Amino acid sequence: NKELGKMNKELEAFAYVSSHDLQEPLRKIQTFADRILEKEQPNLSPSGKTYFLHMQESANRMQLLIEELLTFSSLNSAERKFETLQLEDIVKDVERELKEELEEKKAVIELQDICEVNVIPFQFRQLLQNLTRNSLKFSKPDVPAKITITSKILKKEDIKTSENLSQKLYCHIRFSDNGIGFDQEYSKRIFEVFEKLHSKDEYPGTGIGLAIVKKVVDNHNGLIKATSELNIGAIFDMYLPVKKV
Repeated sequence: NKELGKMNKELEAFAYVSSHDLQEPLRKIQTFADRILEKEQPNLSPSGKTYFLHMQESANRMQLLIEELLTFSSLNSAERKFETLQLEDIVKDVERELKEELEEKKAVIELQDICEVNVIPFQFRQLLQNLTRNSLKFSKPDVPAKITITSKILKKEDIKTSENLSQKLYCHIRFSDNGIGFDQEYSKRIFEVFEKLHSKDEYPGTGIGLAIVKKVVDNHNGLIKATSELNIGAIFDMYLPVKKV
């Protein structure tokens, strides 16, 4: 616990530096690269244009990394105000926010047996956004992505887990997709910070998205499990207390 606390403080310190000292020079790199490609195109050789494009891609990846690190670190200190909301309403918000990404993948989100949830609204929207983006990123080529979300209330004795559950009732939310899936042996590693099962050339990303998901579930005093098979899809089972702990 002491080591984990130390790591969290170091991450928060890095996030502070990132937000103040790294983003400004990064924005300048992106801005000047854009201007050179826009105004100096005729003067650049084919290899020169390629170098600038690679530079832009690297700068954009770094920008995303900084933003996700800031999101992850902010979850430690953000105010935790719980509200009872309809899960369907939160999903509809996420659909509106990710409208273009969903259309690009011809994706559909199907809701079944949806109930109320007791959540921190902005954190839980972030969780659903990250899970949805994860499903879109790892969807099968030329196969429309399909995401299914179900929920139901369970008694703690009906939940199969070795975790110590303190509440009597939990909302079981299942988030599943029809993507490429992953080997079940990685079901815990995928929630670790910077953990990636694929190279950036295969599937770009920071390796923080699912760590944010796990952090949000922890902040709700819940638990999450991942189940998958290669080429079958992935299932994320979340269990959140019906009432705030």
